Amino acid sequence: MKTQEKHQQFQRAKQRVEAIKCFYGSLLSYCIVIPFLVWLNWKTTSFAFPWVIFPAIGWGFGLIMKGMAAYGNNPLWGKRWEERKIREFMAADDNRSSF
Repeated sequence: MKTQEKHQQFQRAKQRVEAIKCFYGSLLSYCIVIPFLVWLNWKTTSFAFPWVIFPAIGWGFGLIMKGMAAYGNNPLWGKRWEERKIREFMAADDNRSSF
């Protein structure tokens, strides 16, 4: 394997590790903040209006998407989508340079 390829492989692995670290940081924040908001909702309204479900669901959805992206299981913007976009941009650059 060439040193350039090894360097690129190392950079991709490093980016993936950073994404996983970011996911776990967000998960930890979620596990601290949401219970606090539940407590706050209970103390202020006694769950007459459970407003805490809105941040829990919204943040939870974002957390799920971040986790899927970090672990390479994102159905919306997965590897196939990236490869297809790269080929598309390379083809567009080739068409521009041919003029």
